[in-house]
Amino acid sequence: MTKIAKRVMFQGTSSHVGKSILTTAFCRILAQDGYKTAPFKAQNMALNSYVTLSGGEIGRSTVAQAEAAGALPIVQMNPVLLKPTGNSCSQVILLGRSVGNYSASEYQNNYSQRAWETVKESLDYMETHYDALVIEGAGSPAEVNLKKNDIVNMRIAKECQAPVFLIADIDRGGALASIVGTLELLEPEERALVKGLVINKFRGDITLLEPALTFLKEKTGIPVLGVIPYLDNLGIDDEDSVSLQDLPSDHVMRDIHIAVMQTPKISNFTDFDALNHEPDVNLRFVQQGDMIGDPDLILLPGSKNTTEDLLYLKRQGYAKEIVEMAEKGVPVIGICGGFQMLGEKVCDPLHVESENDEVDGLGLLPYTTSMHGKKNTYQVTFDCDDLPFLGMQFAGRGMRGYEIHMGETTLTKPAQSLFHIVQRSEDKVDLKDGFINEKKNVFGTYCHGLFDNDDLRRAVINALRRRKGLKDLPVQFKYREYKESEFDRLAKMVRSHFDMDAFYEILRNE
Repeated sequence: MTKIAKRVMFQGTSSHVGKSILTTAFCRILAQDGYKTAPFKAQNMALNSYVTLSGGEIGRSTVAQAEAAGALPIVQMNPVLLKPTGNSCSQVILLGRSVGNYSASEYQNNYSQRAWETVKESLDYMETHYDALVIEGAGSPAEVNLKKNDIVNMRIAKECQAPVFLIADIDRGGALASIVGTLELLEPEERALVKGLVINKFRGDITLLEPALTFLKEKTGIPVLGVIPYLDNLGIDDEDSVSLQDLPSDHVMRDIHIAVMQTPKISNFTDFDALNHEPDVNLRFVQQGDMIGDPDLILLPGSKNTTEDLLYLKRQGYAKEIVEMAEKGVPVIGICGGFQMLGEKVCDPLHVESENDEVDGLGLLPYTTSMHGKKNTYQVTFDCDDLPFLGMQFAGRGMRGYEIHMGETTLTKPAQSLFHIVQRSEDKVDLKDGFINEKKNVFGTYCHGLFDNDDLRRAVINALRRRKGLKDLPVQFKYREYKESEFDRLAKMVRSHFDMDAFYEILRNE
């Protein structure tokens, strides 16, 4: 008889109540306690994505959960990924591969039910390959207008009979009403699956909350199993750009100031997480209406709709300002969509991302980019013999990153390449990536995760330091070690504020 994994599921009374983080916590806890554990989220909507070893694209938060569990990320952990493109449309990623763009109504009323079969197959695979699954819902299970076509909340819970823990965010207010209201809107068989309530993001004296906990138990018949404190500055990937809005504003003056252009369709802003943790760096996201100011470095991030984000930069006056600053010597780096924007033109003749046939780029590098139907998704290993950015002369081997892009970039005149890709996913390759301008202050690359490489990141920061007459510093921050320590910190905190005996009793009986 095939062994079936133990299953638990975290759902929320609304979006952004902490489902992803608590799922991550229990992935770590169960792994620490000896279970071969993995996350599962049937459907994710996010512009923060990642590429698995097989070359499939899944949500970044699911990858963080897999890392917490010590599991290799695979597409079955997140069989459906929706990447909003604008105008109520999303690119649909099924088992890691793009299957086209759909409007919200097309997806909800048609395609989601076709996707359900893939979701069930993925769930079956996960159940037979792991000891424990920590399943995450999306939004709220009580959205009656969406419930008919639900493939991510109670439909999943019923499919695998997973005990559900319902989370409410007390920091935003209305937690008691949201819990009671959510349960009231569930069908009896759905409500019966809810085995525990969780109050998340609590600040203050727990004794003042106890009457509310008693009320919830008496009103719903379901115990509150955890009151989780508000945890500041947790260095773990969350679901999407809603998290970007919550980044702490750090007004401490540091040596190096970096400005990231926050475009409307910014994607994979996790590219800059490691920079944000460097002790000598101030990282600031420039939102609409903000001034770029006088940064030491401007970063152009990835984009789900490069031409529209390029037009946004032009309309806001940022494009002209960036070009003028670059011509005066201010360093500029573009990653993926940002790399495409640095060129002379971005063309979309097939309307893969937008209705724009072509848009003039910033003209800081000599190439054009044309979108096509095939999406490139690879994990990459790359070397660098010489990165002459600002005269830094960096060399490195075996650096890691990933590619996610629809466009192909072609030089219009010779330019120096930067990186040598030696492996794409599981295949050995011999490819060049990235270009730098003649003044050596502007470069771009398709490699996401560039700054996750500690030595390269420090080399760039030190080059910026030398421009200001500051001394070089050794590596200050080790990104991957830090993430592991954050998983442990999160798990320890949740263990201490959750009824773990009750949790394991529920797990044993499911």
